Amino acid sequence: MGVRPPSSGDDDEPESIEFGIAAVDARLKDAELSFPATKDDVAAELGHERIPYNVHGNDVALREMLAEVDTEEFRSRQELLNDLHGPFEEYRRNNSNGVFQQVRSMLPF
Repeated sequence: MGVRPPSSGDDDEPESIEFGIAAVDARLKDAELSFPATKDDVAAELGHERIPYNVHGNDVALREMLAEVDTEEFRSRQELLNDLHGPFEEYRRNNSNGVFQQVRSMLPF
């Protein structure tokens, strides 16, 4: 996931803000981790990383998100990202502080 930040006309700003699995993917590209990799391998390499889970920059430890995944070994980076998608989405929904999100969570649909 990524969202273009508001522009102030300054060319030094990044083109987008990465959060959720897009932020995990960016960390994986810079990590010295090869696949297949176990959940413990990923946790040892990146578990300490704080990953933004929404556009506001709120973050969560990757280790916490890995704990929500049932898979013990990932054959590829994409498999890891796919397995993390659900936990990140659920965490984002459950930890949004916005009024709109609070009202939305109370509605039955």
